[in-house]
Amino acid sequence: MTADSEPSERSAVVLAGGHSTRFGEADKAVADLAGTPMIRRVVDRVRPLVDDLVVNCRAEQVSTIRDALKSGTHWTDIDRDQTTCFAVDPVPDQGPLAGIATGLRAVNGEYAAAVACDMPFVDPGFLESLFDRAIGHDAAVVRVDEWYQTTQAVYRTDATAEACERALERGDRRIVEVLADLDCVVLEESEMREHAILETFENVNTREELEAAAERLDADRAPH
Repeated sequence: MTADSEPSERSAVVLAGGHSTRFGEADKAVADLAGTPMIRRVVDRVRPLVDDLVVNCRAEQVSTIRDALKSGTHWTDIDRDQTTCFAVDPVPDQGPLAGIATGLRAVNGEYAAAVACDMPFVDPGFLESLFDRAIGHDAAVVRVDEWYQTTQAVYRTDATAEACERALERGDRRIVEVLADLDCVVLEESEMREHAILETFENVNTREELEAAAERLDADRAPH
């Protein structure tokens, strides 16, 4: 593929397999956020950009996540073809690196956006720019204050899945270590801010953060 060619198909993986230890006993993926399950907010923002989307999760999460997504605009076929909608971790609790690998193996596109389920403010326009930057490379990832934003990035599916699997085989669970094995375009914060604000990377990890996010969403909906 040349740098100016277009990928034939784009995919997305929404990562929901974590145990949400800071959130309490409930699964934050399906937590109510201003009247909508949090994972559906993420899916509804990402789905229009891609040709197919899978949710990576543990086996016991599938039923509740399916229920949370069923009424979503883009999920009318969820019962007809579940295999294209869920990528279940074969070995649970291996972290986001394993989840990314599992999800990438399940999608159809040459490139896929990986987005955590607890990022309800993900900016679709910014993801579009990451898809564009990734063309001809193995990944496009943002670095903010020396931290790589690996759970809101775009990856070439086969190359990244293989690199993740090699890392897991050698006992390494840090996705940032995989980047060294990839032809990766790194966007610094200054370039990222040309397309989005830092809110796109905001995680909801606690009940307090969920309440704050809900207040912001309610304020955005309020008439001005």
